[in-house]
Amino acid sequence: MADLQLQDLIEIQRRMLRIRRFDERASKMVKRGHIPGTVHTSIGQEAQVVGSTFALGDGDYMSGNHRSHGHPIGKGSPLGPLMAELVGKATGVCKGKGGSLHLADFSVGSLGESGIVGSSIPIATGAALSSKVLDNGRVALAFFGDGAANQGVLYESMNLAGAWKLPMIFLCENNQYALSTPAHTVTSGIIADRAAGFGMPGVRVENGQAVLAVYDAVKAAVDRARAGEGPSLVEVVTYRYNEHSEGLRLATDYRNAEERADWLSRDPIVLFREHLALQGVGSDELDLLESDALEEVDAAVAFSDNSPYPDLSVAFDDLYTDKELTA
Repeated sequence: MADLQLQDLIEIQRRMLRIRRFDERASKMVKRGHIPGTVHTSIGQEAQVVGSTFALGDGDYMSGNHRSHGHPIGKGSPLGPLMAELVGKATGVCKGKGGSLHLADFSVGSLGESGIVGSSIPIATGAALSSKVLDNGRVALAFFGDGAANQGVLYESMNLAGAWKLPMIFLCENNQYALSTPAHTVTSGIIADRAAGFGMPGVRVENGQAVLAVYDAVKAAVDRARAGEGPSLVEVVTYRYNEHSEGLRLATDYRNAEERADWLSRDPIVLFREHLALQGVGSDELDLLESDALEEVDAAVAFSDNSPYPDLSVAFDDLYTDKELTA
């Protein structure tokens, strides 16, 4: 973190708060019937999200998974169009056609997310290939969960990235459960160790609630990729505080009380507030970050409420790329 200034650290806290308050509001809106379907929140995983996205440059690419409101927010997306997309409004980042599981915001390099486990990984790999072909200095990062760590498409992508030395970071968000399946019951060994089979370094961040530890690991991988040294695999051990998706009801509680209490005691936002206080940031400024995040979410909801739904006439727009035929 030698390259980070105090204002960068404050901005990191701001972005973690924006993710937390956005997802908290989205959770309430689902339960009140204001958002169709469901949402998957990153509450508890903010350090992993912001630590990763803050290590990227403005022009770098990323792809996400079904738990992906936080990724574009971590990279600087305005909240209004994101909230409008969740509600299905025409002013959403995907014109109201994607919803919670399929957000994309090209303005910050977010190439999209998908409810199909692992399916966005090759999208980011393709972006990394384009970066190498165009020699534009950009890197690509693919977020995926511990459940996707056992999908074949991950290893096909890692193989191509390793063979072609693509500027690529594979970022495993290991929150230890694929829906309700504990990772240790279906995943053999350490996920980060699998990098060796593809000729790339693998790093495991054990304390994924420490945002600067995540930042340091991902920044090293980004610098390596940008220098033409090829891809890396970074595994971050973290925890989601809410259920897999909002409103989901399961017959059994697969997470015990002691485990949850331990992770709740290491709330990444609380921990980093304490860190900032030790750096000399006053309580008034820290409180202002909290209130600003709440006001920004309120404004995003108002923006969404005041936005129209898409007109039926555009239902089949954007299905195909329009090509101009030349002689």
